[in-house]
Amino acid sequence: MSIPKPADGTLRLGSKAPNFSADTSNGPIEFYDYVGDDWVVLFSHPDDFTPVCTTELGAFAKLQPEFEKRGAKLIGLSANSTESHKAWIKDIDEITGSKLTFPIIADPNREIALKYDMIDYQDATNLDDKGVQLTIRSVFIIDPKKTIRLIISYPASTGRNTAEVLRALDSLQLGDKNRITTPINWVPGDDVIVHPSVSNEEAKTLFPKFRIIKPYLRLTPLTVPQNN
Repeated sequence: MSIPKPADGTLRLGSKAPNFSADTSNGPIEFYDYVGDDWVVLFSHPDDFTPVCTTELGAFAKLQPEFEKRGAKLIGLSANSTESHKAWIKDIDEITGSKLTFPIIADPNREIALKYDMIDYQDATNLDDKGVQLTIRSVFIIDPKKTIRLIISYPASTGRNTAEVLRALDSLQLGDKNRITTPINWVPGDDVIVHPSVSNEEAKTLFPKFRIIKPYLRLTPLTVPQNN
């Protein structure tokens, strides 16, 4: 039975990520062309030259090699111009010791932010200097088929955890390659859960070291592949 799509067009897990064309700090892009056959982490920011955003972008820039090992590209978004982004990147690198090279999308009219529902609706007084509601700190992990696999939304006041984004990407990729899921607080190197669809007989072949905790909970060691 097919699952009906949301009538309101709301993006959910399993939705097709909307394509768009935009100017960025690295020049014009079409989003699908940028993604290509890779994974992508798209994350938004309320405004340029803001304290929390500066720390976040520096942290993502430092972790970029780890995302690249996993076949994942980074791309940010902020509701400002490319000229503003380029000036801000200089501050980010100076303050955090990073070398930011991934693009930051210019979205001064909130067109992409609205398309991806990145607007802060919880407080109508939470406005920028133009009187427009701020974009929240959204994170989307999108797979090579352009399917949204993870959505995390933070309020503008709360900084993200880049290690959690990387951990979630590892979990998604490991689950795609193997019939497993990952338990609470899992990190690469920890045991994973054998998927309920795998019988014990199959598990003996697929996961020779698996062990049964309960009939519904079976654990096995499994390493995270790199250079996907």
